[in-house]
Amino acid sequence: MDIKSKMHSQKIYSYDDQTLAEQQLQCLEVLYDFNQTRPKEQAKRNDLMQQIFAEVGDNCYIEPPLHANWGIHTHLGDNVYANFNLTLVDDTHIYIGDDVMLGPNVTLATAGHPIDPDIRKQATQFNIPITIGSNVWIGANTVVLPGVTIGENTVIGAGSIVTKDIPANVVALGSPCRVLREINDHDKKYYFKNRRYE
Repeated sequence: MDIKSKMHSQKIYSYDDQTLAEQQLQCLEVLYDFNQTRPKEQAKRNDLMQQIFAEVGDNCYIEPPLHANWGIHTHLGDNVYANFNLTLVDDTHIYIGDDVMLGPNVTLATAGHPIDPDIRKQATQFNIPITIGSNVWIGANTVVLPGVTIGENTVIGAGSIVTKDIPANVVALGSPCRVLREINDHDKKYYFKNRRYE
């Protein structure tokens, strides 16, 4: 099995590989160009996003700075919005559905390292994909860990640490992130606490 296959195998592998380092450097060069764009250069940003990501749907917007281990392992649906400081630890695939909103300082981390210190110091890691369903809102300063799936329409509260799958159509928050409640009729009348839609 070649090193790229090992990266996506969900098994432990050694990341101390010169070929990987060279390929990753090419990705980081394009990411650097994206982060140096001026606010009026949206067309340039869109072109660079096509180079950075595996897939980019229509009408996606990412506010620089963007941080990514690779970029090329992340798949964006349509109408994805990410505020500043999105961090993608995309050593394997991250799938982001349509109409997803990511608040400032969100981290999506597919990579982990062994807890055993002797194995960890051998430059080993594992990568497990993350999947975010359509119409999900992830609040500021949230961290999503390897292997997590978040169901469609769900809201993840700010500051959450998402360690396990979260179902569709719920509000979830905390560290570790837990389901608080289902999205319901109250949410059709009120947009924030007791503030009613006009």
